[in-house]
Amino acid sequence: MTPAAVLIITGPTASGKSDLALELARKTGGEIVSADSRQIFKHMDIGTAKLPASLRKEIPHHCMDLLNPDAPFSAGEYAALARAAVEDILARKRLPIVVGGSGLYIQALVDGFFPGDYRDASVRARLRQEAEDSGSRSLYQRLQFADPDAASGIHPNDLKRIIRALEVIETAGKPVSQIRRDETLPAAFRSGFWGLDWPREYLYARINDRVDRMIREGLEQEVRGLLNRGYSPGLNSMDSPGYREMFDFLAGRISPAEAVDLIKRNTRRFAKRQMTWFRRDPRIRWIRPSVPPEWPHIAEQILLEYNT
Repeated sequence: MTPAAVLIITGPTASGKSDLALELARKTGGEIVSADSRQIFKHMDIGTAKLPASLRKEIPHHCMDLLNPDAPFSAGEYAALARAAVEDILARKRLPIVVGGSGLYIQALVDGFFPGDYRDASVRARLRQEAEDSGSRSLYQRLQFADPDAASGIHPNDLKRIIRALEVIETAGKPVSQIRRDETLPAAFRSGFWGLDWPREYLYARINDRVDRMIREGLEQEVRGLLNRGYSPGLNSMDSPGYREMFDFLAGRISPAEAVDLIKRNTRRFAKRQMTWFRRDPRIRWIRPSVPPEWPHIAEQILLEYNT
């Protein structure tokens, strides 16, 4: 078998992807390309679980800390940046290690993305109003009728992606699935996929431990800093566990204890959605870490399969 040119390490939040990627990079002299939809933003370090600056200095990291939190950013834009980073790393004869839990970003990087814009703010606003008036279910049913293939890959409660798919359909005049078939451009490089698969009780314990650590490290102060810089809680970049709940606490809507409990609960739910996404991809080779995880051993196992 021809070895893959790019390693992709994925899995749910708090599964240890960054720890494993560091071991792989140390063993191979590789460089890390983040595939995290929130780590692209500056000033969002604790809530996105970025590695300490010292480790990012030790191992070159790409696609991280590039934009302010109020900057719009899409999976297609990510794919363009990440592909350029991967190609640069390959050109220097080093190993690109793509690591992250944003399934849409990884899909866009490897399988392709919309080359066209297909955006219309007025269409998007109208669809949001329809969702407020009639609920997301009616929009999802419309998507099922207009593009069953696209609808099958979107959860009925994922209003943001439902609206985006319908916006593309109305703007382009053709189904999203057709655009994917006809217009997306797959990457020129080969990829090998590995995922971390913990038993649920261990993953949930890791999530709880991570949230407690984020609180100790100053998540509240980080969110206060974002507010002081003028960033709105309604920004898309802030629409993730940790930030939403901390904004509610700072606004006086919930207590500190409630905020922590909600962050843990919502992060567990987010991890479940991530695994639902990744389970659909047959390319991922799943690894069950030991307890505690032996990252050097897992890295050696992956590299053995990579070079076979």
